[in-house]
Formats: sequence, C-alpha cells, structure tokens
Amino acid sequence: MTSPRASSAGVPVALLTVAIDAMGIGIVFPVMPDLLLSLGSETVANAALWGGVLSTLYAAMQFLFSPLLGALSDRFGRRPIMLTSLLAMAIDYVILSFAGGLVILLVGRAVAGVAGATYATATAYIADVSDTTERARRFGLVGAVFGLGFVLGPALGGLVGEWHVRAPFMLAAALAALNWLLAIWFLPESLPRELRRPFEWHRANPIGALVRALALTRLRWLFTGFLLFTLGNHVYVTIWSFWGKATFGWSVGTIGISLAMYGLGMAIVQGAMVRPVVARLGEARTIVVGLVFGAAAGFGFGFVTVGWIALALIPLAALSELAVPALTSMMSNRVGDDEQGELQGVLASLTAVAAVLMPPVATGLFYAFTHPASSISLPGAPFLLVLLLVGLCIPVMWRSLFEADPDE
Repeated sequence: MTSPRASSAGVPVALLTVAIDAMGIGIVFPVMPDLLLSLGSETVANAALWGGVLSTLYAAMQFLFSPLLGALSDRFGRRPIMLTSLLAMAIDYVILSFAGGLVILLVGRAVAGVAGATYATATAYIADVSDTTERARRFGLVGAVFGLGFVLGPALGGLVGEWHVRAPFMLAAALAALNWLLAIWFLPESLPRELRRPFEWHRANPIGALVRALALTRLRWLFTGFLLFTLGNHVYVTIWSFWGKATFGWSVGTIGISLAMYGLGMAIVQGAMVRPVVARLGEARTIVVGLVFGAAAGFGFGFVTVGWIALALIPLAALSELAVPALTSMMSNRVGDDEQGELQGVLASLTAVAAVLMPPVATGLFYAFTHPASSISLPGAPFLLVLLLVGLCIPVMWRSLFEADPDE
C-alpha cells in the first residue's frame, strides 16, 4: 500500500484522467454516421459497417497492447505509462481531426488502440491506493466519473458537431493534451518500488494473459461472465449512433443528448448507488440485479420504434452498471497487491476481445435488418443479442458468485 500522501494527491487526478478520457471518446460518437457518410458511405447501413471496422481495429490494437502496458506498469509504475498513453491520445485526435479518407481514420484508430491503456492503468492506480474495504466504492467512483465524462463528451460532441463534423476531434485533442499536462504536474507515482516486480514477456502476451485467466479456478467463471457482459455492452457502443439515425432520424445533437443521458444515468448508478446497494445486498446479489436490468434493457431496445420511448428506457440500461464495480471489486480482492496491474490488464484484454468480436457481429446484424433489400426491417436486432448475452451471465456465474461471497 502506498503512502497517504500518494493516495490523497493522486486519486483525484486519476479520476480526472478517466473523466477527460471518457469525454475524448464520447465526444466523437455523435458525428460518426455523418462523418462516414461524408467520406463515401452510401447509406447509414453501409456507414455502420465501416464504423464496425474502425471499432474492431481499435479493439484489436488494445487487445494486443493492454497486457504489455499492464505488465510494464507493474514493473516501472503507473505514472510513466499513463503519461505516455495520454500524449499518444492527444496526437491521435489531431490526426483524426484532419482525416481526409478512410485510410487516415484507420491509422488514427490504430494509434488510439495502442494508447488505450489509460482507463486500465488509472484503475490499477486506484487499486494501489485503496484497501479491500474501499475498492468497491472507489471502483464505483471510477465508473461515476467515466459516466460524467460521457455526459459532457457526447453533449459537447453533438453541440460542436452541429457546427462542423470535424470539430469534436479537434476538441478531443485539446482535452487529451490538457489531461497530459495535469498528469505531469499533479499525478505522483502510486506503486512503491518494493511492490514492483520484474517484467516478464509471458505476462505481456495477450493470449497468455487469457490462458492464465482461465487457469485461475476461482476466477474462471467470473472472467467468463465479465466477457459475456462486456460483449453485450459493446453492442451499445458500436451501434447506438447508427441505430438512432436510421430508426428515429435523430440528428447529431439528439444523438449526443441521448448518449449524455446514458452517461448521466451511469454516473448516478455507479457514484451514488453502488455503495449502498452492495452494503445492503452484498456484491453477488448486486451483480445479479445489474444483469437483470441489462437483459431487460436489451429486450426493450430491440423492439422500440418510438424515439421518446427509447429515451425512457435509458435509465433501465444504466442500472445494469451496478454489476461492473461489484464484479471488479470481487475479482480485485482475490489477487495480491503486486498483481493489480496484471488483473486490470487481463480485464482490459477481455474487454478488448469483446470489442474485437462484437462490432462486426452487431453491425452485420444491423446491416442485415436495415439495408434496402432486407425482407425484414428490425433495426433493434443487435439489442436482442444483448438480451441473450447478459441473460446468460447469470447461470454462468451463479455458483462462483455465491460460493465466493461469505455473506451468502
């Protein structure tokens, strides 16, 4: 455990890093359909397919590099990894703001994927400075500030995107650069030298990280459930903007507002509800409750045809976020203090696997049910996949959840 000085000085900056990172990510979502249409896509369905390719490329690079950066942070500390990632993200958004074709977009997303360890490293930073009784609450705060960033990001993206389709990328570059400067001045190291461990290539191998994850008997089914849940969540990230434009004719501004609504709901759930719900129900039951809400939201979005009803379903989807910090805390409490970076690297790898696999599946389903020659029109088909995946988490994790919870 680090010193009180490191904890008090570093946690707010780490949380701010998560928030600004979320703003940088969410700020570009509202303009993606219009940007891809301006670069040659003929229909929203075709634009969605290219959006899936961009998402998959980003995730593939993150999958390859997240374990490496997690292992490096266990060896050299969190600060240098976070600083390097933040600077790379600032450069990436500058590249994207000037992209004149799909090739530049692809290069830019690859750079973003390599630098995409900011969230995982910041989470490991939080774990470094938190004892086992604080981790669920602080992981909830991580989710809350991510949600707050996601409120501001899409809202700003929708606002400036109405002015110019490239403006959100320029603003994201400025935010990332500001984040880097703040981290230079106000982010002390959280991992003391005595808790660092030698760098080993087998720990940095993304396939090896997954093999080790499945080899941990007590965590195996929790990792599996985490992967299924993350697969379901990536449907939203991949398809929301295209679905809103195709189904309801939403403008850039309306898409930004809808995404901001979800971010606000996520911030409220993870910032204000996780601690009292976990205290009352325990981690295991909190996870189950979140999964039930997630499955119900997938069913609702799958069939909704009226815009205001879709907006009314957003709080239901946000309640599924109860599961994330409780599950992360449960797994974090089962590994040693010198393994937190590796754990977060494994979770980041699982998230990246989901993000690699889901975009082509979700956009393929969307295309199949929305292109002009389709015999059945069902734009919400990808959300029915959310219902299946999130619902499957409950039986998959059930035994492991309640065997692991001494209060059950």
